[in-house]
Amino acid sequence: MNPYILATLLFGLGLGTTITFASSHWLLAWMGLEMNTLAIIPLMAQHHHPRAIEATTKYFLTQAAAAATLLFASVTNAWLTGQWEIQQIAHPLPSTMITLALALKIGLAPLHAWLPEVLQGLDLTTGLILSTWQKLAPFALILQIPPSSSTLLIILGLTSTLIGGWGGLNHTQLRKILAYSSIAHLGWMVLVLQFSPSITLLTLLTYLVMTFSTFLLFKLNKATNINTLAMSWSKAPTLTALTPLILLSLGGLPPLTGFMPKWLILQELTKQGLAPTATLAALSALLSLYFYLRLSYAMSLTISPNNLMGMAPWRFPSTQLTYPLAASTAMTVCLLPLTPGISALLTP
Repeated sequence: MNPYILATLLFGLGLGTTITFASSHWLLAWMGLEMNTLAIIPLMAQHHHPRAIEATTKYFLTQAAAAATLLFASVTNAWLTGQWEIQQIAHPLPSTMITLALALKIGLAPLHAWLPEVLQGLDLTTGLILSTWQKLAPFALILQIPPSSSTLLIILGLTSTLIGGWGGLNHTQLRKILAYSSIAHLGWMVLVLQFSPSITLLTLLTYLVMTFSTFLLFKLNKATNINTLAMSWSKAPTLTALTPLILLSLGGLPPLTGFMPKWLILQELTKQGLAPTATLAALSALLSLYFYLRLSYAMSLTISPNNLMGMAPWRFPSTQLTYPLAASTAMTVCLLPLTPGISALLTP
């Protein structure tokens, strides 16, 4: 892709998210989301491959449906209450519709079916943008709107954690596994949203760091399925040794960074008297942990010749910058001891 066009599209992505962040009016927020969608579509379709075009079309249709629902809900809210302020939705009907539209935008279950299919059709770099940056603008709106009903958010959160765990069990394609991982993490964020928005924000930040390091790791190894991953020990042995730590941090095992948000969320849910919800969420984390352990086993506990049928990759040196991967890996593995300080910052 022409570097000028690429720069323009990336600028459009940044501008769309910034407009949504800064807006207090529903029309402006909707405009920012639309700019975001239109800027990423050429990036998704840049490889002229049928799978990429199919993924782009699916993404465009789902995002257009979500944006239309959002616009309809905000117009309904203006009709019922006479104002366009984001933080002042008094009526439960537009509030519920907006929550569901934003859930479709980020891929919360049961509105998640598009996400694994779209991510599977993209290259790892665009997939990284879709899994991280594209979640920010809708999440900013979800954090601002007063929840219409606590039951809706808890149902969305629990369904997402369970489907995110179940869905990834039977897959060998890494991008689909990461899509289900994304759904499960978003479910954890939504579960605690109404009780402690600051913990939701912390969970989002840790999810962004962990997903960033995982995508960069797969990109460095040029891996898109488990078989390719099993051959990576010959290319980057040190990184292969660190990979289980990154994956288990995504799964939420102590003493890694990923344990921190899960710990705080379970604590908050128990404080609110939702012990059954917390128990279900903790059990669903075991499902996710299983497929992270599968990846860890395939990558670092099998050596060639092994029972995984995979072609030996060309051992060209990678041209990818390793500083972002090194920094994000360190953060993914080592931030848990800072939990008391972070908790002190989060408490109002």
